[in-house]
Amino acid sequence: MHLDHIGHGPPLVLIHGWAMHSGVFAPLIERLSEHHELHLVDLPGHGYSNERDDIDLANAAARIAQLVPPAPWLGWSLGGQIALQAAIEQPGRVQGLIAIASSPRFVRGSDWPQAVSPEIFEQFADELVRDYTGTLERFLSLESIGSEHGREVLKTLRACVFARGEPAQSALLQGLAMLGHVDLRDELRTLDVPSLWIAGRRDRLVPPAAMRAAADLQHGARYLCIEGAGHAPFISHTEECLRAILDFVEGVG
Repeated sequence: MHLDHIGHGPPLVLIHGWAMHSGVFAPLIERLSEHHELHLVDLPGHGYSNERDDIDLANAAARIAQLVPPAPWLGWSLGGQIALQAAIEQPGRVQGLIAIASSPRFVRGSDWPQAVSPEIFEQFADELVRDYTGTLERFLSLESIGSEHGREVLKTLRACVFARGEPAQSALLQGLAMLGHVDLRDELRTLDVPSLWIAGRRDRLVPPAAMRAAADLQHGARYLCIEGAGHAPFISHTEECLRAILDFVEGVG
């Protein structure tokens, strides 16, 4: 698994979302690295990491924990679930959780209506095998749609997605399976780690209601909804995200 280490100060771990790599956090990196030593993860099969590695949720969380010092973890989308898994299993090493556009369960259920249908992830998995590039393009569009700065967000995501080579199809399929089946709500109720949940009001993949509900599952969790933002608020509304992240991490410290 590839990691970059940038900056000086208390450590902070950043984990990207599906099909991306740690370079997607570029809008945050320069400012955060002024205050923290950033440990930037490329998940297996993404960016500079080896595609033969397994992207299983528990395995990915455990391997990252072995490679980084005790620190708060920040995860976007799929990366948020990995960070949550690590916080559940290793609270001594995950000192705080920042989930951006992420929730403990991505798919809709009878007791979890604030989510997308499971067919969405099944459809992306089927289409990925038939049309790899086209499927990634549709996913990027879904991530940017709704944002008041949607065109700029889509341009940034398009420039980033292949900047470190193509993500491995096998890893992408594993990631979609995770997004379609993982449910960490029960574990979240007993989580003894400070958490911050940052939502985009216009997010079409992880509705803000899902993140509000996730924050409500844990006593004392913080919740921030950014007006005008979609699924990538750290790109479209960087300053608001930075303020919230730095304030939270300072409180954890």
